Amino acid sequence: MTMVPNLQSKMRWDILRDFEPVSLVATVEWGLIANNQTSYRNAADLIAAAKASPGKIDYGSGGPGSPQHLAMAMFASAAGVSLTHVPYKGATQAATDVAAGQIPVGFQGLGTVAALVRGGSLKLTGVTTEKRLPQFPDVPTVSESGLPGFFFNSWFAILAPAGTPRQIIARLNAEVLKAVGDPEIRRKLEELGFAVRGSSAEELRVMTRDQFAKYARVIKEMGIAKE
Repeated sequence: MTMVPNLQSKMRWDILRDFEPVSLVATVEWGLIANNQTSYRNAADLIAAAKASPGKIDYGSGGPGSPQHLAMAMFASAAGVSLTHVPYKGATQAATDVAAGQIPVGFQGLGTVAALVRGGSLKLTGVTTEKRLPQFPDVPTVSESGLPGFFFNSWFAILAPAGTPRQIIARLNAEVLKAVGDPEIRRKLEELGFAVRGSSAEELRVMTRDQFAKYARVIKEMGIAKE
C-alpha cells in the first residue's frame, strides 16, 4: 500500500486517491536477526562492526525494494554505516541463509523467523517496536540498544472504494473493531504472529499518508529506480 506505489512507475491505482480507509487490523512486528556465528548481541554491536569495516558486512533481503531491503537501508542510513545488500528471491530464503551461516544479518518479520529463533537456529538481536515484546522479553528494542527512535513494521488494513458513503465506512469500522476485540479472533491472529490493532478510519488515513511519504523519501535516498 505504501511501498509498492513508490517502486512502480505504472500503477493503475492511487492509494491516497482511490480508497477510503476503514480500519487498521493488525501489524507484523520485525526484528534484527543474526546467525549464531556472529558476535552481535544487539544493534549497537552491528553498528560498531559496520563502522569498523565499512561495506564488508552483508545482509539478506527478499529482493530489491522488499521490506527487508528497506528496513536495513533505513537502519544503515540512520546509523551512518555502509552494509552490502544481498537480494534473494524471497524473505524465507534470506532468513534460512542467515540461520545457515551463509550471510550474517538481516531484518525479518517475526512471523517468518520466530520458530527459528525459539529453536536456537538464529539470534534475534533486536526488535523494531517501541517497547519490548512480551513473547521475547529479553530481546531489546533496536531503539534502546543502539539506534534511538528506530521503528519499522508492516501492517494489514481494510479499505473501501473511494466515494463509499460515510455511514457505510462507520458501520464497517464498527464491525472490524468488534471482530478484533473478540478473544478467539485475537488468539488466532496472535498465533499467526500478528499484533492485533484496530483503529478509526481517520487514524488509518493519517498512518497511510505518513508511511507513503516516509517510503518515498527513503527510496529516493537509496537511489532505487522505479520499475
